[in-house]
Amino acid sequence: MERQACIITGTVGVDAHVIGTKIISRALGEAGFKVIALGAQTPVEEFIMAAQETAADAMMISSLYGMAELDLEGFRDKCTEAGLEDILLYVGGILGVSRRDFAEDEVKFKRLGFDRVYPPETDIRAAIEDLRGDLSRKLAERP
Repeated sequence: MERQACIITGTVGVDAHVIGTKIISRALGEAGFKVIALGAQTPVEEFIMAAQETAADAMMISSLYGMAELDLEGFRDKCTEAGLEDILLYVGGILGVSRRDFAEDEVKFKRLGFDRVYPPETDIRAAIEDLRGDLSRKLAERP
């Protein structure tokens, strides 16, 4: 029997915008993923603990209050230190304040170690397709 991929969802730091993460969590569940929904205002350490406890395959973080860069600086490093070096990291939403150039945000968050970066109003189905593809590639790379 094939293992069901486990995805951690939530907002990080003091971001209280829970609607985006609820939509993501529901869509992932309907698409057949095991979802651990942490909700809003989740400390980085809780994301990492949840991923360790569930052997999660990916984390999808929604941010709508514009401070994601501050909240997520060093996040990949903390994952690696916790033994989660292979976990897929996705982030999306309103990642900074004021008018933004998404291309710059994408470069910035990929530099922070995120595998995928999505602008506001991304269709969740596209992210789920990306996730399926990334998980397939990850599985194919294992010895």
